[in-house]
Amino acid sequence: MTTQAVTPEKTSASPDASAPLLRAATRHSGGRCAVLCLATVAAAGAGLLLPAVLGRALDLLLAHPGDPRATRWVLYCAGLVLLLAVLDAVETVLAATTNARATGFLRERLIGHVLSVGPRALHRFGSGELVARLVGNAAQAGTAPATLAALAAALAGPLGAMVALGLLDPWLTAVLICGAPLLTLLLRAFARDSSQCVARYQEAQGRIAGRLAEAIGGHRTIAADGSADQEVERVLGPLPDLSREGHRMWRVQGRAAARAVAVAPLLQLGVLATAGLLLVHHRLSLGDVLAASRYAVLATGVGVLVGQVSGLVRARASARRLGELLDEPATVHGTRRLPPGRGRLELRGVTARRGGRTVLDGVDLVVPAGTTLAVVGRSGAGKSLLAALAGRLADPDEGEVLLDGVPLRELAPDALRPAVGYAFERPVLLGATIGGTIAFGVPEPSPDRVREAARAARADTFVRRLPEGYATPCAGAPLSGGEIQRLGLARAFAHPARLLVLDDALSSLDTVTEHHITRALLSRPEGGSRLVVAHRTSTAARADAVAWLDGGRIRALGPHARLWRSPAYRAVFTAGEDAADDGRAKTAETAKTAEGTDR
Repeated sequence: MTTQAVTPEKTSASPDASAPLLRAATRHSGGRCAVLCLATVAAAGAGLLLPAVLGRALDLLLAHPGDPRATRWVLYCAGLVLLLAVLDAVETVLAATTNARATGFLRERLIGHVLSVGPRALHRFGSGELVARLVGNAAQAGTAPATLAALAAALAGPLGAMVALGLLDPWLTAVLICGAPLLTLLLRAFARDSSQCVARYQEAQGRIAGRLAEAIGGHRTIAADGSADQEVERVLGPLPDLSREGHRMWRVQGRAAARAVAVAPLLQLGVLATAGLLLVHHRLSLGDVLAASRYAVLATGVGVLVGQVSGLVRARASARRLGELLDEPATVHGTRRLPPGRGRLELRGVTARRGGRTVLDGVDLVVPAGTTLAVVGRSGAGKSLLAALAGRLADPDEGEVLLDGVPLRELAPDALRPAVGYAFERPVLLGATIGGTIAFGVPEPSPDRVREAARAARADTFVRRLPEGYATPCAGAPLSGGEIQRLGLARAFAHPARLLVLDDALSSLDTVTEHHITRALLSRPEGGSRLVVAHRTSTAARADAVAWLDGGRIRALGPHARLWRSPAYRAVFTAGEDAADDGRAKTAETAKTAEGTDR
C-alpha cells in the first residue's frame, strides 16, 4: 500500500515575486540591518586602510629605523587589526540576530496567511510541503537582509581597492579595469545558473518532505501491509533529482571558482608588474608596492562575492517558494455583526466544486432556528463539504450561506467564529493540557464550564483518571480514538455558539455513549441550531429533520420516520454504519494525525 502524494500546483508567479517579501523582511529588521551594514562597511574601510598604513610603516622602518614615527605607524597597524577583530564579532552577532528576527517575521506572516486561507492551502500544497516551506525555506529567506548588508561590504572592498590603487598611481587602476568586465560576466553567469539549480533543488526537497509527512500519517497501514520497503522507495523517489541538482550546484560554483582562479591571479600579477615598473622609475616606494599587492587581492576578491551572491540566490529562491503561499488568496471577511437569533442556517443555490468535480450542485436548505438537522448520504455525497460551508471553513463557488439572515461572507471574523462551533471526526488536541484543549478558543474559560462541557461529552470520568486530571499534558496522555473524539465534542460544547456543526463527530463512539452525548446535545441550555453529519439511524432518528444528500443534491428532506420507508434511504445507513464500525476501531495515533482542524 502506498499513500497518494499531494503535488503542489505550478504557479505563474514572476521571477521577481520574491522581491516584495524580501523587502518587507528587510524593513522589519531595518534598524539592525542599518547597523549591520555600517559595521560591515566600517570593517571594509578598516581593511582598506590597513595596506596603506602597513606600507607607510614599512617605508619609515626602512628609511628611519629608530624614528618614533615608525613605531607610531606600527601601533596604528595593531589598532586596525584589533578594530577588525571587534567589528568581525559585531558582524557575527548582528547577522545572527537579524537572521532570527527576519525569519520570525516571515514565519509569523506566512503562518497567519496559511491559517486565513484555510483548508485550500493544505489541499494545494500538502502538509509536508507546507512544513518544508514554513520551516526550511523561511529560514533561508530570512538570511537575505544580513546577506544584503554583507554584500554591500563585499562590493565596497573591491571598489575601494580600485580607488586606492588609483590614488597610488592611475596606471594600477587602468590595469585592473582591463579585467573588470571578465569578473562581472563571471558573477552574472554564476547568479543565473545557480538560481535555476537552487530552485529545482528546493522543489525536490519539498517533494520528499511531503511524501515523508504522508508516510508518517499512514504508518499503521504501511506496517499492516508490510509495505515499508515500497514506501521508503516512494518517499525517496525524488532523491535522484535532489542529488542531480545538488551536484549541478557544486559544478556551477566550481566553474565560477575555477574561472576566478584563472582571471584573478593574472590581474594581480599585472598590477604587481606595473607596480614594480613604477618602483624602478621611483614613482612608488617599497611600501606603496606592498599596499598595491594587497589592494590587488582585495580588488579581485571574487571568492567573497561568489559566496555572498550564492547566499542571496538561495534566499531569493526560498522567498519565491514562500511567495507561492502568499499567492493563494486569503479568505476575505466583511464587517457586519449578527443580529439576535438562535442560529437559523440557510443555503441558497449553493454549488461547490473540488478538483474539477461538482460535489454540491444547487443545494437549497434551511435549518430552522433552535432545531437539529441530520445530514446523511453515501460516501462522497458532499456531507463534510456541506458542514464546512455551514461555518465558512470553505466558500461555495456559487450561491450563498446565511446565518440568522446575514451572508457569512459579510460577517466580521470576531462575529462569525464565536457564533459557530465545530466538532470533527478526528479532532486535533491543540491545547497544552487536557483542560486547555477543551477551553481552546473560549475567551476567559472558567474551570466549571470546562468540566460541564466534559461531562456533556462523557469525557469527565476518563479525564479524572488521568495522572494529572485536567492538567495532564496532551502530548503524553494515553487516549484512545474515542476518547480523543469526546474531547473534541467537549471543546465544541464549551463554546456558547448559536450554531453547532458535528462533522461525523460521533463515529468512534459506542452506542451507549453516543446516546448520552446526543441527548446532551439536544438539550443544550444555550439552545441554538445543530447540523449533524450522521451515519447511524439512532442519530438521524433523534434529529428534528433529515437532509438526504445524493449526487450533490438534496434528494429528500423530512423526518427520519418518513424517509425510512424508502429502501434506498435505508441502504444509506447499511453502508454508513459499516463505515462507523471501522471508525471506532481507529486508535488515538490515527486521530492525532487527522486532517480535520477545529474552528
